[in-house]
Amino acid sequence: MPSIYDFSLPSLDGKTINFSDYQGRPILLVNTASKCGFTPQYEGLQHLWSVYGREKDNGLAIIGIPSNEFGNQEPGSSDEIGAFCHRNYGVSFPMAAKASVRGPDAIPLFKWLRKEGGFLSTPRWNFYKYLINGQGHLDKWYTSLTKPEGKRIEHAVQRLLLDC
Repeated sequence: MPSIYDFSLPSLDGKTINFSDYQGRPILLVNTASKCGFTPQYEGLQHLWSVYGREKDNGLAIIGIPSNEFGNQEPGSSDEIGAFCHRNYGVSFPMAAKASVRGPDAIPLFKWLRKEGGFLSTPRWNFYKYLINGQGHLDKWYTSLTKPEGKRIEHAVQRLLLDC
């Protein structure tokens, strides 16, 4: 059965995000957008990254994956998205290039997430969150309404970090 380590994505800066580089670490994937009511969640994501992530051994990895599928709320280019995230929210965690996250055009990573989490895990809006365990499989998923800095996600991250 495939794991997240079998996937890679182009990054906003033109490089490649290889999920195999995060083997053994929990990973939080988030489909993002710059012009959404949930966009301020970038602040909570950056907080999680600052506290539990960065380049610490076995620390939490956070990957933002911009998508323009919900209300055309991510219309910008890679350069515009990166500048917006850094300027407005100080985002320093890795960001993938804009991608399709649902339906027949979804990138393979999101098709895999749907298989792992079931039909209800398919993003219905921006800022769905997917927490991957240290073995490379979906642990939990959260809707846009769940704040990244909230207790539900923080406790799940702490639990997974103890397992690493």
